[in-house]
Amino acid sequence: MTVRKRPGKITTVLFDLDGTIIDTNELIIQSFMHALSGHVPEGFGREQIIPSMGEPLAMQIKQFTGKDDIATLVGAYREYNLLKHDEMVSLFPGVKETIERLHRAGIRLGIVTTKMRETTIRALKLLEIYSYMDAIVTLDDVENAKPHPEPVAKAVAALGAEASETLMVGDSSVDIVSALRAGAVPVGVAWSLKGEELLRDSGASYIVKEMNELLALCGIGNEGA
Repeated sequence: MTVRKRPGKITTVLFDLDGTIIDTNELIIQSFMHALSGHVPEGFGREQIIPSMGEPLAMQIKQFTGKDDIATLVGAYREYNLLKHDEMVSLFPGVKETIERLHRAGIRLGIVTTKMRETTIRALKLLEIYSYMDAIVTLDDVENAKPHPEPVAKAVAALGAEASETLMVGDSSVDIVSALRAGAVPVGVAWSLKGEELLRDSGASYIVKEMNELLALCGIGNEGA
């Protein structure tokens, strides 16, 4: 784990969803490739998609195509994404075990994502971690998506927490910046497709190499493991 300064008391952990606790990377990439076929230049692919992953879908599609009227493309993305969702999503290693330990230790848990609520709930239930989440803030619940502070601040408020006692864990610069702007402690994950360096440069206070390193950041030892 890359540590700048150990945090003080931590009572709350918020998680981004895609690319952080749920491996939807290939699903997202394939959904874009399906929806954008014939609407992007030849050679468009993973290299163009990965840097913007984590931003709202409509913003990404406008960026990729240069078009303003994107309703049909958004619909094509979501149709394909839902069709393939259940067979292409999985938890990253150690996620469920770590979430269970945090829950048992009395840490308040929440999700802050730029996904729509419907697909967020579907994924959490499919992967059997929905019941651990005390607050869920999706794109449908805010006026301003990450990197604006609103999503993180809304989750903190919903949990009755203090921002300074809250970790926000993510794989994207928008997660890190939203956390910083809301006064929370930003934590990056080393398995981000965007790379650790981007997360450090964005202001991450910590980079965890494995999910269970969150336990130490929350002051939870090995007892009861």
